[in-house]
Amino acid sequence: MAETEDGHVDVVGMWVTEDGHIRQELLPDGRYDEARGDRASAYTGRYTVTGSHLDYVDDTGFTATGDIRDGVLYHEHLVLYRESDPS
Repeated sequence: MAETEDGHVDVVGMWVTEDGHIRQELLPDGRYDEARGDRASAYTGRYTVTGSHLDYVDDTGFTATGDIRDGVLYHEHLVLYRESDPS
């Protein structure tokens, strides 16, 4: 897994649960957009990365955390995998 210039894990991109029901896009500007099933933008907010740890604050003020281990994002009770680049 690549790191940024400051030594943090590069998390930018689409992360998806194994069943594809939850899709969390981590944007390069520190924002995220999470879809659940047919509900686009179910959760939106910002995130920060420290090493391989993520802190989330959604736009309503709710907070959550996540950790990247072995290329897998463990976000609270969710397990998300980086979506492969189709190219």
